[in-house]
Amino acid sequence: MREIALDPMDRRILTILQKRGRISNSDLADQVNLSASACHRRVQKLEKDGYIKDYVALLNPRKIGVPATIFVEITLSTQADEVLDAFEKAVARIPDVLECHLMAGTADYMLKLVAEDTEDFARIHRQYLTRLPGVAQMQSSFALRTVFKTTALPV
Repeated sequence: MREIALDPMDRRILTILQKRGRISNSDLADQVNLSASACHRRVQKLEKDGYIKDYVALLNPRKIGVPATIFVEITLSTQADEVLDAFEKAVARIPDVLECHLMAGTADYMLKLVAEDTEDFARIHRQYLTRLPGVAQMQSSFALRTVFKTTALPV
């Protein structure tokens, strides 16, 4: 369900902040044609209302030594609440997992993780993935190349 309490000015502010999170309030105000104080109040309200969840630095995976992206589809033996809960708690503790999604379709979960290379993924698989509770089947796919990637949501 989409919240629609955003006016066009809020949308412009959010669009800019998603691409340039370190922009100064003064530069942001100039870009959206507001006074610095009015812009600051709007950003504070967007933060308070939960539209802005956090500010982060997006790291270059190659520079930090984890250039490989792997998607892992996981099917559980059952979808009992206690199995789902145990799986979700365990997968949240794996440092290499960037995302975990409960899915509709053939797999129950889709994981996105990073690794140095295939040997490092084998270590992650042995050390973590094979020990996840309730797993009946696992299918891993390596991304050959990232064609397009963004963190910006359409506002």
